[in-house]
Amino acid sequence: MIFMKLIVGLGNFGKEYQNSRHNVGFCVIDQLAREWSVEVRRQKHKGRWGSVMRRGEQLVLLKPQTYMNQSGESVAAAAAFYKVSPSDLLVIVDDMALPVGQLRLRKKGSAGGHKGLKDIVERLGGDEFGRLRIGIGPARPGAAVDHVLGAFEEGEREEIEGAIRQAAAAVECWCVEGMNEAMNRFNPRKRRRIAGHNVEEQDDR
Repeated sequence: MIFMKLIVGLGNFGKEYQNSRHNVGFCVIDQLAREWSVEVRRQKHKGRWGSVMRRGEQLVLLKPQTYMNQSGESVAAAAAFYKVSPSDLLVIVDDMALPVGQLRLRKKGSAGGHKGLKDIVERLGGDEFGRLRIGIGPARPGAAVDHVLGAFEEGEREEIEGAIRQAAAAVECWCVEGMNEAMNRFNPRKRRRIAGHNVEEQDDR
C-alpha cells in the first residue's frame, strides 16, 4: 500500500505578490521542490502541484492559485481527489502574531484570523489538520493589508530565508517522524521557574 501526504503552501499567485510576506507558504513549497527535485508546475485542483515518492510515500506539493481568501477551494478539491485524511494534510501559512522567522506547528486549531486558513476550515468542515505557521511580524495598527502584501525589510531577509529552510526541515520531519516529533523539535520553547529553577517547556499554543 502506498501512503500519501498533502503539503500545501498558501500565497497569492502573480508577480506582484511574489516577494510578499503573505507568500512564505509558497516559498516553503519552492524550497521543498528544490530539495526533493520536484517540479510544481502541473495544473489541477485550481492550483499548481507536483508529487514525489519518498520512503514509500507519495508526497504531493500544492500551491493554490485561487488567491489567499479562497484557498479552501483548491485544498478541499485536492484532499478529496487523493482521499487524504486530516492527519496527512499539512498547511503552511504566514502568521502576524509570531516574530519574523519563528515557526509553530500544531495538529489542529482555529484559523486565528488568517483568511486562507479560515476558508480551508470551512470547506473541509473541520480544523483537525496540521498547520505550520511562519512568523512575519506584527503590522502597525490599521495597516494589516499593506503589511502582509508588502515585502520583508532588508534586515529581515536573512532571518526569513533561514526560517524557510527550517520550515522545509520541519515538513521533512513531519513526513518521516510525525507531528509530535516535529512539534517537539521545531516549536519554540518557553521557560518557567519551578522551585527556583528555569524549566523549558514546549510552546505549542
